[in-house]
Amino acid sequence: MTASYNADLTADNQRYDGDPLEVRDTGQYRAEYVKSFVEKWDELIDWDARATSEGDFFIDVLRSRGKHKILDVACGTGFHSVRLVEAGFDVTSVDGSAAMLSQAFENGKRRGLILKTVQSDWRWLNKDIQGKYDAIICLGNSFTHLHDESDRRRVLAEFYAALKHDGILILDQRNYDAILDDGFSSKHKYYYCGDQVTAEPEHMDEGLARFRYTFPDGSEYHLNMFPLRKKYTRRLIEEAGFQRIHSYGDFQETYQESDPDFYVHIAEKAMPRSRKVKAPDPDQPKNVRAVTEEYYDSSDADQFYYNIWGGEDIHIGLYDSTKDIKEASRLTVEMMTDMLSKIGRDTHVIDFGAGYGGAARYLAKKHGCPVNCLNVSETQNNTNRYLNRRQGLADLVSVLHGVFEDVPEPDSAFQVVWSQDSFLHSDDREQVLREAFRVLKKGGELIFTDPMQADDCPEGVLQPVYDRIHLQSLGSFKFYKEAAERVGFETVELKDLTPNLREHYFRVGEELKANYDQIVGRVSKAYLDKMIVGLDNWVKAADSGYMAWGILHFRKP
Repeated sequence: MTASYNADLTADNQRYDGDPLEVRDTGQYRAEYVKSFVEKWDELIDWDARATSEGDFFIDVLRSRGKHKILDVACGTGFHSVRLVEAGFDVTSVDGSAAMLSQAFENGKRRGLILKTVQSDWRWLNKDIQGKYDAIICLGNSFTHLHDESDRRRVLAEFYAALKHDGILILDQRNYDAILDDGFSSKHKYYYCGDQVTAEPEHMDEGLARFRYTFPDGSEYHLNMFPLRKKYTRRLIEEAGFQRIHSYGDFQETYQESDPDFYVHIAEKAMPRSRKVKAPDPDQPKNVRAVTEEYYDSSDADQFYYNIWGGEDIHIGLYDSTKDIKEASRLTVEMMTDMLSKIGRDTHVIDFGAGYGGAARYLAKKHGCPVNCLNVSETQNNTNRYLNRRQGLADLVSVLHGVFEDVPEPDSAFQVVWSQDSFLHSDDREQVLREAFRVLKKGGELIFTDPMQADDCPEGVLQPVYDRIHLQSLGSFKFYKEAAERVGFETVELKDLTPNLREHYFRVGEELKANYDQIVGRVSKAYLDKMIVGLDNWVKAADSGYMAWGILHFRKP
């Protein structure tokens, strides 16, 4: 080990050559995390308080995505490395500071753990580690120590190279946007939880965030960091090759931009595209299932539906008593539940096209019944699994990637087949009904909603409606009744609730327009502009009497 590395373990005084406000170098952290500062770092974090405020957020994210081999590239004094090892993950702990690594190792030993530690400068990360990892975590606002954009891009390239083909990157940052634009305020709640320690900016400009850390014994230390704006960080991650970037504010996916102290970005490594894809034959029909999967897996669709359309429930709501989209959506779930003849702990439900799983969790939580979620979008499935764990329902709600034209479940396995606004995405809706009939027990019930065309809708007038989400047709009350009876169902009830379709698409459009400036950072402008036109087309079609919607209820005799 060189003398400079040994200095990390012995230096007690921070070093800034010249004017501290002019020191904006990527390697400066080595002179800042001196031994005396590192020894106080755990007072700033307060492991117990931080574990309480953070909960199992990162554990749940990693488990829900099936990740096991983790590279903690900014382990600091070992808080996340220790928590993940204790949770059963295979963790390699990396830091550029020998003092931090030494403290992390000792913290692990005190908890009966031997951490696998590696000292590495991220810019040359892959020289110092072995193999590929399922996930990289870069936490504790550590990416902010990279002062040069070329270093930031190089480091992200190193992270990308260190991940397996389906790996994920989890990277956090302070909400520097709020500090730069509105001044500093902190709830002091999530990251730096020590109640006797202060961490406040001493100087802020677009190129430097200099923070002062004050401890109960009167000692003071400083860190010079680059104030990363959120959109800029997301853009760098995307340009490094990552995709489907989800940003959380203080561990919540929905938030006001000025509220969070910290952001957490979760990004997926893009699949390599090593072969040319043959251009589609315009004379051949589209593969509707493939188009649907690609659409809902896209980052734009995922962010829009989760943040604007309704969160956990992304289906049409009931608006007689509310104008709130989420509340209206939940009222639909409640009405459908009340229509079932029986539901309880022994009622096994399968949800065709479960989306983010809101209905499944409602049924499991309220009635204690097991629910299988079948859904074509793995992006939505990952969120569904994560929410199940967060809400303590992973034992009751399972999630399976698949299509409802070919359900990967045995015959006569369920008492209820449930679906909300999903059958429209099939190009063989009668086959979907056959599969529902097959997997139901005798006496089992099929209950679903679907945006439909009116029974007397003229030919060709709904093309603008089809275009919004790449449809080729829609069903109707008449079609579903006749098709369901052909495959063997008996009709229980067809509840026509069509006015709610118009109101729902109007309210979604209204919310989108009202929140356009806030969401455009997470969703592309092109997507949002097209969505506004598409929603307006659905409202116009409903006003013209061409659309229908309601709850359709059938029983297997």
